[in-house]
Amino acid sequence: MDTSTVLPGQPISVPRGPAPQLGEGLYSSKGQIRSSLVGVPVYDGPSLSVSRPRPLPHPPAPNSVVLGHVTRLSPQHASVAITVVDGVPLPPGEEFTGLIRAQDVRATEKDKVKIGDCFRGGDVVKGIVISLGDARSYYITTARNDLGVIFATSEAGATMEPVSWLEMRCPKTGKIEKRKCAKPEGL
Repeated sequence: MDTSTVLPGQPISVPRGPAPQLGEGLYSSKGQIRSSLVGVPVYDGPSLSVSRPRPLPHPPAPNSVVLGHVTRLSPQHASVAITVVDGVPLPPGEEFTGLIRAQDVRATEKDKVKIGDCFRGGDVVKGIVISLGDARSYYITTARNDLGVIFATSEAGATMEPVSWLEMRCPKTGKIEKRKCAKPEGL
């Protein structure tokens, strides 16, 4: 069976044998099976369908919304392994490196920011790319209310919940830990 991309209205060749059941993305017109969407024909035993191709991930660009996890901390910045760019997950094993500099953590009191009070290793962070940085990394900002830590695990291993824009609480122990929290969507 041909596995090249088909366009809407394009006829699809069918393997010899009994007529397949038509699945998603197909219709029959004048005895001919045709695609109703852009995709790749998939023949799975008794049924035939058209599978939409997944969007290809693109590298971060200025103003891209990115998600990633904190891999390393220093007094000047947090290193982030970027795994989602503009809502599109990167393929497994592929990631970009981002840096959140102390001056890019929040919009006010930039000189009082302590990276260790804002992020911990393993935290999942939502940010916006502000520039391409150097050859190895992208500069990311979390200086908006909806940006910052969106998922963190406490020392007790529980998923922490935000209690303010700069604190999260462990539901198991009740212990408060400092973070630069992203305001939950819908609040």
